[in-house]
Amino acid sequence: MKVTGITTLDHAPHDVNAWLKDVCAALGWQEKGRAYLLLRTVLHAVRDWLTADEAAQLAAQLPILLRGIYYEGWDPSDTPVRPRARSDFVARVDHMFTKEPLDDNEAAITAVLGVLEQHVSSGEIEQVKHAMRASIRDLWP
Repeated sequence: MKVTGITTLDHAPHDVNAWLKDVCAALGWQEKGRAYLLLRTVLHAVRDWLTADEAAQLAAQLPILLRGIYYEGWDPSDTPVRPRARSDFVARVDHMFTKEPLDDNEAAITAVLGVLEQHVSSGEIEQVKHAMRASIRDLWP
C-alpha cells in the first residue's frame, strides 16, 4: 500500500513485521508485543556495548524504522558501557522482563542475534562480534 510513494518509508512497517515474525518463529512465540520488546532491548544492548563508530556502522544496515528504534534514547558519549561482561549484557535484557520473565534469557538473546545475523551483511556481523568480548560472542548462534 502506497502512503507516501517513497518505497523506503512505505515498506518500513513491513520490514519491522518481518523481523518480529522471525523473532517469534525462532522462539515459538505468538506475541509480537513481547517479540518487539525483546528485539528492541537486545538491539539497545548490542548498540551500547559497541563503540559509537561501530554502532553507527551497524545502524546503517538496519531498515529505516528499526534504525529509529535502535537509536532511541542513545547517548553515544556513554558507549561502550562499563562494565561489559556477559552477565551485565544478559541482566540488561532481563531488566525489561521483570513482570513476565523470559524462560531462557540467553536463548532469547541468541534468537534475536540470529535474526540480526539473517538481515545484516556477514561482514558487518563479524565486525560487531569482534567488537564484543568473547563471552558475549558466545551468545551468537
